Amino acid sequence: MARPARPIILGVVGDSATGKTTITRGLVRLLGEEHVTHIAADDYHRYNRQQRSERAITPLHPDCNYLDIMEQDFATVRDGRSILKPVYRHQDGTFGPPEYVEPKRFTVVEGLLGYHTQALREVFDVRVFLAPPEGLRREWKVQRDCSRRGYTTDQVLEELDRREADSELYIRPQKSHADIVVSFVPSDRSDQDHLDAVLTLCGGLNHPDLGPSLSVEDGTTKGERIVHVPGDIDPTAAAEVEETVWDRMHFASHLRSERLGEFTIGTQLHRSESLAIVQVLILYHLATAGAAVALGGDGSRADTEEHAILGQTVAK
Repeated sequence: MARPARPIILGVVGDSATGKTTITRGLVRLLGEEHVTHIAADDYHRYNRQQRSERAITPLHPDCNYLDIMEQDFATVRDGRSILKPVYRHQDGTFGPPEYVEPKRFTVVEGLLGYHTQALREVFDVRVFLAPPEGLRREWKVQRDCSRRGYTTDQVLEELDRREADSELYIRPQKSHADIVVSFVPSDRSDQDHLDAVLTLCGGLNHPDLGPSLSVEDGTTKGERIVHVPGDIDPTAAAEVEETVWDRMHFASHLRSERLGEFTIGTQLHRSESLAIVQVLILYHLATAGAAVALGGDGSRADTEEHAILGQTVAK
C-alpha cells in the first residue's frame, strides 16, 4: 500500500479503564510500531494529581484539560507536521519533560475527551468509542490502578464515585460522535478471554459485511447496525468473519497476522476471538482510509460512497 499523503488518524475514546490500551496495542503491533505515532490525550491535563485534589476537579472535566492545545496539536499532526507534546505521568500524577512527536503513517490517539469539540472530531479518520458495562469497567479500573498506579481498592472506588457526574456529563455523550461503539460484556463463561462484543456500526463510514456467522440488527438511528459477537464463538467461525474482512482489503494483505486478539493480564498472554474481530474491523477502516488518501481523496469520512470506490480500485 502506498504511503498516504498525510497520517491516517484513529481516535479511541472512552472513560478510564474501558480497554483503550488493549484495543490500540494490538493494532499497533499489526501496523508496525515503526509506522505508528501514539498520542495519549491524558498528556493534555491542565493540573497534576495534587492540584486536581486541591481544586476538587476531576480529569474528566473539560476545564481540567488544555482542549485548545489538543485541537491545535492534533490538527498539526494531521497536516503531517511534528509537535512538542506535554507528558503526564500516571505513575505519580505529575508532568514530565515535553516530548517531540513526529507523525508517521498512522497516528493513534486515545483518551477521555477526544470527541468533545467539533475541531477535535474533524481530525479523526476513524472514531471508536468504548462503552463496557459500568460494573465491568469498575472491576478493570480497580485491577489496573491497584496493580500499576499505587492506589488501594477503597481509593479507586472513591475516585470512581467522585468522577461519576463528570462521566455522565462529558464522557458518555461522546459516543454519539463515534463510527464504531464497542461494548465488551461478560458472557456465560464470565472470563476475560470470552467476553461478548456488541458493536454499534454508525453511518459515518462504509462498514464491511461481516458475513453470515454474526447476529446483525438495525439500530435506533438510520443507517446504524448492531452486531453481536459471542465471546465463545467457534475459532473456525471467527476466522471466517476475519477472512470476510480481509477479502475486502487485498491491498493491505501484508498486515495479516495471527496475533489479532492477543492481550495480557499481568504477565500472561491471552487471546480473545471477539477482540480479534473488533481489531480487524478497525484495521479495515484504517487501511482503506489510507488507500483513499493515497489516491488523492480526502479520506473515508468525506464521502463513504467515494471511499468504497477508491478502496476497490486499490484492491485491483
